[in-house]
Amino acid sequence: MRDDGIRDEVDALVPGWAAELPPRLVAALELSKRLSRVGGLFEQAVRAELSELGLTYAEFDVLAALNRVGPPYRLKPSELSRSLFLTSGGISNVLQRLEAGGHVERGASPGDGRSRWVGLTDGGRELVAKALGASGRAHLEVLTGVSDEAVRDAADALREVLAIVGRRPVR
Repeated sequence: MRDDGIRDEVDALVPGWAAELPPRLVAALELSKRLSRVGGLFEQAVRAELSELGLTYAEFDVLAALNRVGPPYRLKPSELSRSLFLTSGGISNVLQRLEAGGHVERGASPGDGRSRWVGLTDGGRELVAKALGASGRAHLEVLTGVSDEAVRDAADALREVLAIVGRRPVR
């Protein structure tokens, strides 16, 4: 544990871990708990903003993924599942709700009647623009008081960690 005077709620857990566990494992537990806590705070803030737009977090994820690919804002359901790290079954219900709301449309791929696509409607593009703005505001609100340098340093440090651990298969 660094002694720079900065403390958070995870620091209260460290002495108990340190009494029984090796330092590398204590650091790993600190990293895991802090990632979970920060991720939860971001998600809580974003969910509150999205609920005002009538969206769930999963629906926003789908709309944002379709928006991210650019015109014509279409993906195959399998590509969508892969990009969101979801199963095809998990994404199916979300797509049904979004289609019922008029935010996405589905169709057969030209030249391959067996292949399907999912695309944003004009209404879906308008909604995702509002949702992206709301998500951005929520993220910045959570980070109020944290320096730009600290945010950049944390993002860069986590890239290094994720680049290694993200390649490993999950059991």
